[in-house]
Amino acid sequence: MNSQMAYLVGMILGNGEVQRDSNSTTITIEIPHKNLRDDEGLEVSVYVKSSLADIRGVIEPLLGHSLPITQTKTATRVSFTKPNEDYTMREILRFIGNGVHHSTMTMNDELFSMTTDEKKELLRGVADVTGYIRKSNMAYGQDGCHRVYIEIPGNWQFVIDVANMLKMLDIPVQTIDFGHPNFRDSNLKKYNEGKPYYWKKEHQVKIWANEFLPIGFNIVHKQRALERYAEELLDYLDENKTHQFYWEKPIRLRNKPIHPMENDDSLPEKIRGKHFDSWTQLAKELGYGE
Repeated sequence: MNSQMAYLVGMILGNGEVQRDSNSTTITIEIPHKNLRDDEGLEVSVYVKSSLADIRGVIEPLLGHSLPITQTKTATRVSFTKPNEDYTMREILRFIGNGVHHSTMTMNDELFSMTTDEKKELLRGVADVTGYIRKSNMAYGQDGCHRVYIEIPGNWQFVIDVANMLKMLDIPVQTIDFGHPNFRDSNLKKYNEGKPYYWKKEHQVKIWANEFLPIGFNIVHKQRALERYAEELLDYLDENKTHQFYWEKPIRLRNKPIHPMENDDSLPEKIRGKHFDSWTQLAKELGYGE
């Protein structure tokens, strides 16, 4: 393991897909252009393209060849193919638990024993492909309360693994918005409108902007926004307020009504049939706690 490999594995875990035939394996990583323009009105695709030179500089020496890149209006795709017996490819697949899509990949336990720098690189790889910082990410709509969102579709364990790796780096999660009926449709509004599956959305791990600075982004417009919003945040919030894990502060519980979809088959067995009044209860149940 080295920093380059950690970064690449992070990108694959965040938004990668694996296709394998009898001779070779192809991995494709997608970098979505969440908004076509950033908060300053500049085109996101242009920034992603300019950032790829740096990203290529990290990954290509590891692969031993150049990375083909394709770009559409809404996403940039990076892909590479290696023979199945290639050592680097075998190691990558081992690190992602042999998953074929980011929604089913699992982090190999070895990744939690990496060096501090390697852990940061892995999380930066994740953030580059599925992390966002925009003005609209403010907590409670309050001035200056800027946050990074890491969006994870469907992969419950990966949410907890990311939170725990951040914890190992002493970076608190501000909140996790789980794709669970108790949080995405807590008042049954959508359920009563005949939309029982409305709550099936991506999970969002939210981190205060200033706390995320040690990780950062390699994608230029994201890093620039992070630095600007982290600085602005500190004009409004005290660092002691942002540097708190949920178990270090009082938890306000608001009783939510029982949701009929709490038994849905798509929920992990460990939490199926259970009711949660706070994201902290759900996070603790799944393994993110003190």
